[in-house]
Amino acid sequence: MSDRFRIDSHKLMFHPTRVSQWLGAGNDWEKLKKIYPIYMELSPSGVCNHRCSFCAFDYIGYQKRFLSLGRLQQIIPEIAGLGVKSILCSGEGEPLLNQDIIPITKLIRGSGIDVAFASNATLMDKKFTERSLHHITWFKASIAAGTKENYAKIHHTRESDFGTVIQNLKYAVYWKNKHKINCTLGAQILLLPENAGEVETLAKICRDDIGLDYLVVKPYSQHGLSATDRYGELDYHLFDKEKLINSDLSSERFSFIWRESTMEKTSQKRQYDFCRAIPFLYAHITAMGDVYGCSSFLGKEKFCYGNINESNFQEIWEGEKRRQNYEYIKNVMDCSKCRINCRMDEINSYLYDLHHPGAHVNFI
Repeated sequence: MSDRFRIDSHKLMFHPTRVSQWLGAGNDWEKLKKIYPIYMELSPSGVCNHRCSFCAFDYIGYQKRFLSLGRLQQIIPEIAGLGVKSILCSGEGEPLLNQDIIPITKLIRGSGIDVAFASNATLMDKKFTERSLHHITWFKASIAAGTKENYAKIHHTRESDFGTVIQNLKYAVYWKNKHKINCTLGAQILLLPENAGEVETLAKICRDDIGLDYLVVKPYSQHGLSATDRYGELDYHLFDKEKLINSDLSSERFSFIWRESTMEKTSQKRQYDFCRAIPFLYAHITAMGDVYGCSSFLGKEKFCYGNINESNFQEIWEGEKRRQNYEYIKNVMDCSKCRINCRMDEINSYLYDLHHPGAHVNFI
């Protein structure tokens, strides 16, 4: 199975207790407000050292602000006790730009929460790797090309960054193997007209030169608020995998993951009538400390429940603003206009099926 990490699917079926809690709550807000996220995204940094042509968060403006370690030392143990199981450090900027990212990583894992990173990996130096890798569940580097020239054009950075990323990831693989660390190291390329011809080149670099565990090829998803719209009309039926990939790139230890299902959905209509995942199973904390139910609406007041610098997480999550957002999502918002292939799309399809099981479901 090339996608042994279930990247082109979802994993909610492995959390039956939380799903059962959600099903049992019905429309009773007093029960619903007690359902806490399984998964959360954290933005340690609002600023980024790249200006990628496909960036979804360009509209926020790459502001130089960072989550405080001191405040996180209070908030992270709290959310662990409330049932949050995983945190992805990603968000509006490059997470490794936060000067406290090493103790933040240790704090999250030490609180019993799985921690992962989505990063451009330019700052994944030896210090970060040696002090943090054993705390991290997975680290995924965004590499949008297979050559330094094209990488610089798409990431809007120096050509030398391409070599820096490769060397950083090589060292991480070396350190992982030397110390037998259980951390999955991978990379991701967003499939664009500018880099389609370099997917196989990048895959071989990841597999043979670096020694990563996987490379993911995923489609672009137009963010509704993004100033970037040059890729919004991409038709992924025109990207012929058989013409772009001339060899079997997966091996016993390396997975080449072409997100075919996700690409297919770029031209399909959603089956579900409203978002059932929000505001329950997922949350996002910005570099400013604002708590949102959905990362597609950062900056939109209706989706902001409060700020961790002003209140504890439980007060925010069980508060009136989240209840109002729940009513808005269920009764007003047209999810057919939401971002295609959003974070919770697969989750929503699963939850919809639970509410609309169809015939003969007892014949398992």
